[in-house]
Parts: sequence; structure tokens; C-alpha cells
Amino acid sequence: MSNELTPKDVVVRYVNAVAEGDLAVITDSFAEDATWTYPGDVPLTRVWSGRDAIINDFLGSGGVLFAPGGTPKVTLTNVIADGAQVVAEWRSEGVAKAGAIYDNLCLGVFTVRDGRIASVREYTDTQHVAKVLFPEA
Repeated sequence: MSNELTPKDVVVRYVNAVAEGDLAVITDSFAEDATWTYPGDVPLTRVWSGRDAIINDFLGSGGVLFAPGGTPKVTLTNVIADGAQVVAEWRSEGVAKAGAIYDNLCLGVFTVRDGRIASVREYTDTQHVAKVLFPEA
């Protein structure tokens, strides 16, 4: 990836890659030692450490949590940047494995270092996550 991209460009590129299912760009967007902090008290709650864990275990969990063909559609709705810090807001809409509609607004505070995402702190409605994605819990 070109280091000429601004931190805002890096985050927009990443979220658009998620929306398009472009795994190569998603992978290239993260620093190898990146972290993703997911809030709340659901099975996804923790600090995911390392690019591989973020992509394969956290982001990749959608294949288990969503119905076939129900993978969430991600739409970027807002981005605000100040230096290395970028705040992005997106909407995720899909169909959960149990058939319930998943429709959640998410916000991430991204830190970009050397043209790659170094950390993310996500904020979302974890009550909705629990109810729709983990109804048996």
C-alpha cells in the first residue's frame, strides 16, 4: 500500500473493501500487530490482537454468525479525521444464522500508523448483537 494515503484514505479504503468483500485490501489495511477492541459482554468482546486474529477470527466470524447469503452489507455513513486518528461510522445490515434481521450502527476510532490501521476501538449496540447474533446465550 502506498504510504501517500492519508489516515482518512486508509480507513475509507478499508471500510469500502469490507463492503466489497475484498480480502486482499482488508488484509493490506492492517498493521501486523494491530488491535481491535470490541465492547460489551458478548462472545466477541475482547481485544483482538494481531492482523490474523482480527481478520480470521473476529471479522471472519461472520461466516458462522450469519445465514448463508446473509453476510452483512456494510455502508460507510461518516468519517472524521484528525491526524492519525480517524472516526468512521458505518451501518451493518444482514440476516443472522437464526433468521433474525441484523441492523446495527457502528462507530470505530481508528489509529493509523505508517499507512496501516494500528488499532480500532469499536462502539456499537451490543444488546442488539446479543439478541440477534447470540440468541441462545
